Amino acid sequence: MSFKKIRLELARTSEFPEGSARHGYEFSLPLDASGHIDVEGWRAAKDRCTVHRFWGEDDPEDGFLVHTRHRTWAFSYAPGEEDDEPFFRFEDHTFKVGEYVSLTGHDGEIHPFRVVSVA
Repeated sequence: MSFKKIRLELARTSEFPEGSARHGYEFSLPLDASGHIDVEGWRAAKDRCTVHRFWGEDDPEDGFLVHTRHRTWAFSYAPGEEDDEPFFRFEDHTFKVGEYVSLTGHDGEIHPFRVVSVA
């Protein structure tokens, strides 16, 4: 199991046509050799799978990567699912620099993000 720290930044949107380095996430999770989540590694070390959300002028938030009862992966900042930010097909994503992922934000909208670092 290889834990990696991944940084996502907002990709191009109508509000941010050039994307935004001030809107995104830094999180840690175990990856396999192909850059996909190591689910068994996550199960063994859930407490190490943390996330830090930074969103412009909003206060930053810290939480965890969770697998919800609806069988989706999400970032969660408090107990319960009210504040969860689910990923679209998280387990299918390759976390490598330049790849894109989609995440539903606090506003209920799906936002595109670009992987800018994996360390």
